[in-house]
Amino acid sequence: MPEILLVEDDQSIAKNLTLLLRSESFNITPAVTQAEALALLDEMHFDLALVDISLPDGNGFALCTAVKEGQGIPVIFLTAADDELSVVTGLNLGAADYVIKPFRPRELIARIRAALRKTGQASAVFEAGAVSVDTTRSLVTKHGYEVCLSALEYRLLLVFVNNPNRIIQRDRLMDELWYAAGEFVNDNTLTVYIKRLREKIEDDPQNPQIILTVRGMGYRLGGQRVPQQGA
Repeated sequence: MPEILLVEDDQSIAKNLTLLLRSESFNITPAVTQAEALALLDEMHFDLALVDISLPDGNGFALCTAVKEGQGIPVIFLTAADDELSVVTGLNLGAADYVIKPFRPRELIARIRAALRKTGQASAVFEAGAVSVDTTRSLVTKHGYEVCLSALEYRLLLVFVNNPNRIIQRDRLMDELWYAAGEFVNDNTLTVYIKRLREKIEDDPQNPQIILTVRGMGYRLGGQRVPQQGA
């Protein structure tokens, strides 16, 4: 699943966009400010960034430059600024596209997919212990053998491999499962999914080395996580 950074300070727009993009099998990480977006870019790998121009602590033009220099991924401006100067500035900075608000949802999805195709991006493979996750092919292997995960188990695993240096709180994980399942997920349900995931990817589920419990806080990824680029 492609990882998209959404930088939007309008909470209503951000919420609706997140629901739309997740329904189209994109993983979305939202940010409200330029500073928050820059911090996320240091911690995670993304395949594309959707960026508003007007941000509380800066502007999307500066962020676009940082994204292009840091990760070299496509940037699509999503903004109400429709004057010619803003459009030309955004495209001259190397943006893949410039979408004016209000936008048509299907058109935005098409533009995102087109930008991702143009990158010709190689598959991203993340490794944690003996487990490898190829996000382009949605393929999970353990000691070289394919592991069959349900859609919810796979989404849960993606949260961990895309946040290797962070403790993931249980509330965040429940939100991710809720979005994927389309129904309420409670604390007990999360515990069940963590148990099922460990049974499939851990060598010893009773002594996990990949999905580690941080008592009183949540979970974190154990083992090495090495992003690789392959054809």
